Amino acid sequence: MATRDSVSLYKLWISVITILPFTQTLSQPENYIVHMDLSVMPKAFSGQYHWYLSTLASIIDVSDNSTTRATSATLTASSKLLYSYTHVINGFSASLTPSELEVLKNSPGYISSIKDLPVKQDTTHSSKFLGLTPQSLAWKVSNYGEGIIIGLVDSGVSPESQSYNDHGMPEIPERWKGECESGTQFNSSLCNKKLIGARFFNKGLIAMYPNITISMNSTRDTDGHGTHTSSTAAGNYVEGASYFGYAPGTANGVAPRAHVAMYKVFFDEAGASTTDIIAAIDQAISDGVDVLSLSFGLDGIPLNEDPIALATFAAVEKNVFVSTSAGNEGPFYETLHNGIPWVLTVAAGTLDREFNAVLTLCNGISITGSSLYLGTTYFYEVPIVFMDGCHKVSELNKIGPKIVVCQGGNDGNDLSDQVENVIKANVTAGVFITNFTDTEEFIQSQFPVVLLNQKDGKTIIDYIKNSNKPQASVEFRKTNLGIKSAPSVTGYSSRGPSTSCPLVMKPDIMTPGSLILASWPQNVAVALNNSQPLFSNFNILSGTSMACPHAAGVAALLRKAHPDWSPAAIRSAMMTTADIMDHTMKPINDIGFGNKTQLASPLAMGAGQVNPNKALDPGLIYDVNSNDYVRLLCALKFTEKQIQAITRSSSTNCSNPSTDLNYPSFIAYFNAKDSPSNLTTVREFQRTVTNVGAEMSTYTVNVTPMIGLKVSVIPDKLEFRAKYEKLSYKLIIEGPALLDETVTFGYLSWVDVGGKHIVRSPIVSTSLSPQLS
Repeated sequence: MATRDSVSLYKLWISVITILPFTQTLSQPENYIVHMDLSVMPKAFSGQYHWYLSTLASIIDVSDNSTTRATSATLTASSKLLYSYTHVINGFSASLTPSELEVLKNSPGYISSIKDLPVKQDTTHSSKFLGLTPQSLAWKVSNYGEGIIIGLVDSGVSPESQSYNDHGMPEIPERWKGECESGTQFNSSLCNKKLIGARFFNKGLIAMYPNITISMNSTRDTDGHGTHTSSTAAGNYVEGASYFGYAPGTANGVAPRAHVAMYKVFFDEAGASTTDIIAAIDQAISDGVDVLSLSFGLDGIPLNEDPIALATFAAVEKNVFVSTSAGNEGPFYETLHNGIPWVLTVAAGTLDREFNAVLTLCNGISITGSSLYLGTTYFYEVPIVFMDGCHKVSELNKIGPKIVVCQGGNDGNDLSDQVENVIKANVTAGVFITNFTDTEEFIQSQFPVVLLNQKDGKTIIDYIKNSNKPQASVEFRKTNLGIKSAPSVTGYSSRGPSTSCPLVMKPDIMTPGSLILASWPQNVAVALNNSQPLFSNFNILSGTSMACPHAAGVAALLRKAHPDWSPAAIRSAMMTTADIMDHTMKPINDIGFGNKTQLASPLAMGAGQVNPNKALDPGLIYDVNSNDYVRLLCALKFTEKQIQAITRSSSTNCSNPSTDLNYPSFIAYFNAKDSPSNLTTVREFQRTVTNVGAEMSTYTVNVTPMIGLKVSVIPDKLEFRAKYEKLSYKLIIEGPALLDETVTFGYLSWVDVGGKHIVRSPIVSTSLSPQLS
């Protein structure tokens, strides 16, 4: 069984748990999530649980072909029934043999079933980087998210972390119905006004792996992921935080006065199962969370078979905002997961912070490079040599205790090979000169690695060549703030379009996910140094797993400021006010392509970098309700049973299907490969916006030009006469049947005549042809 290495920073940056399939013979039971039609439930049953239990007992009787007594069948059924779900689906999960499943399919009320699956898990400064300071409107108006409850489905929590201290916290909301479950090394007294809920779910995991032994059968975090994500979303203030001297300062979450509820589903021994995950979401809805943060996903699963999609539809119907991670399979197109129309799908961007080492040459010149080395803080006047490309280990082995400078190449593979070669050699440190932009994986090393750009590299090379006895000193654990080129899209962040629902543009938004400092269990190693584990109360991780809770925290602030807004309205506000420029006021770049700088497309960053203060007052919103989602599912040719599995409704109205969801973004496909080159294709989109700004408001449209396409909007002016008034418009895109470019993009903006609001939506046109999962 392969699991994530919890002590290796090199592996932690991708933030993934990998699970090998459990080998089963045909007769062995497997876990299934079963959808049932409640309208068929006999009135004799007092509730769903007893009906499900009776149904299971009946199939055991039949499949066994035995004369087992009813009481015995009921006991066996009880052991097979894993969860009876209340909100996420009408149905249950159970451990069933193939023959039992076949009999179940003929039972009254049976709709469909899907097999249980293993699931992947996909700060001192990040809140300030997003514009959140004591003077910012988002914190002032929301009172730092006071009274909002953020639920996280993750690997648990370390309650002793100072991020969960309840100093300054409000009382627990009276509407809260959750609890702190006791378990191994965890009792209810560990909760407080910050950490108000702690539950764990592993029945499905145990049924999937019958011989497994869960060592920490409680909500206590033995992995670190859940502690990191929850403190990122809503951690309280902790002074003096740092990671071995890197990123020093006061740590806090995006919504520091929000409450935290943890639902543990990931366990060290085998990861997580979907039956447990949807049970956790089901419980979170019952408990009364306002926001859910889900830093995991399933790849290549159709929307109607994706348990996360099914469970989150129920959450959104209950007015719970759901933030999800896009995945860490970038920079390639169509790698995104959680492309679910009713959730927020979050991409990962960089911070304006770098971790550095300073090289001081013996001629007095100091040069700063990138490094996150945790070993010796300082090397003093060490001989330094230049080896050009460090490709031959045999030559490197002859150098001895010196600093080696390598012309590190401009692509990731060459740089990786050279770093590995230097690590193998018995040298003091390695300095690599490179234009490669996506360097996170290289600076997080047990060996002292420093990366320099070509200009600074030339300075060192010239010094070495012109000195009789070249030497240098190196000081690590430096932190540099205010990097103007931030944010950029990270290389690992998964790209759209979504294969599960390609007609809705994903991802939605970008938030910081690169090298994020947040709380960590004090007894879980963060790294190795000279084969010895290192421990810290804070850890630096990267991934869309880290981006997702940032968005959840922002949603908590907006929920507090606008309690009457729907989840779709909150999502719209975040998207239409997002920043598309970096701190130099140039378009945000994508660093996922080595040494090539290119503009970030909405398929990488969504609408842009979230701006909490602007999202507080978006001017206009694109709202969506459950019926709109059903109309989309109908248009996608989902069957009535498939839609019923998502909506939990006994009837489906597909009389007015529409692929045109009222979404704050657009994606148009020009991918007809067999059509004549002179054929023109027209794509039309209808949208309705709601005025949440001043009563008397006028907006005019602005559309950025898109190469090879004619883009128009009718009408080009929207005049509102009342607050909450709704007005509609049409976007028309004309272009060739097959677009020359793989992806071209622009933006549609409604500009307030008064100058207060710019309501921006990304437009993507593409020749990609995503195949529905």
